[in-house]
Amino acid sequence: MSYSYVNKIGKILCIGRNYTAHIKELNNLKPKEPFFFIKPQSAILKQNEGPILIPKNVVAHHEIELACVIGKRLQNLRPDKFGPKEAIDAIQGYALAIDMTARNVQAEAKRKGLPWSISKGFDTFLPISPLLSKEVITDPYNVELNLKVNDEHRQRDLANLMIFPIHKFISSMSSIMTLNPGDVILTGTPKGVGIVNPGDIVECWCSINGKEVSDSHMKFNVAEKPGFYVFHEE
Repeated sequence: MSYSYVNKIGKILCIGRNYTAHIKELNNLKPKEPFFFIKPQSAILKQNEGPILIPKNVVAHHEIELACVIGKRLQNLRPDKFGPKEAIDAIQGYALAIDMTARNVQAEAKRKGLPWSISKGFDTFLPISPLLSKEVITDPYNVELNLKVNDEHRQRDLANLMIFPIHKFISSMSSIMTLNPGDVILTGTPKGVGIVNPGDIVECWCSINGKEVSDSHMKFNVAEKPGFYVFHEE
């Protein structure tokens, strides 16, 4: 089980609204082009390093995602020259991640027309697995993503339901900012997102053709975040 790649992570980029059913369950508009946001490195939570921490008065949602770990420097890629094979060649490996979201914090920021980075960036809001090799995950679209809360199976879908494939959003990102080795891209979440409360147990894994991928299984307790932050809705 190798977490060494985490020490080399640069940017953490997250594709938004990349599964149709998830867009519908949150009543969002389907994007015409890939869009993304950034999570801080301080949000990372490794397996066995403590609980997911929910700030006071925050409605937190789980979002299970496949993550791509970039292995090459990528800049201004031509979309017509960067296809599925080139994308796989540019990826070092994969990881399973939970993009935790403070949904009421996000909604309040959207209502005011403000950035919603805070809603994605609290400490422990990115539980992430060890590196999953390309020898194990030979086809990222054949990966089934699974998440349970208190033994209730909430998310279970194949990554082939992505609206924008990996090569499409990598080339799009590279035209905006250079991607460097170690950068991590979260590829979007399928339907079934829901609330996580202190006292819950969150469990996730991914599988291929019904067989669980080694090192992908993670289990976290959930607790209230200590400190002085309290969300107040205006």
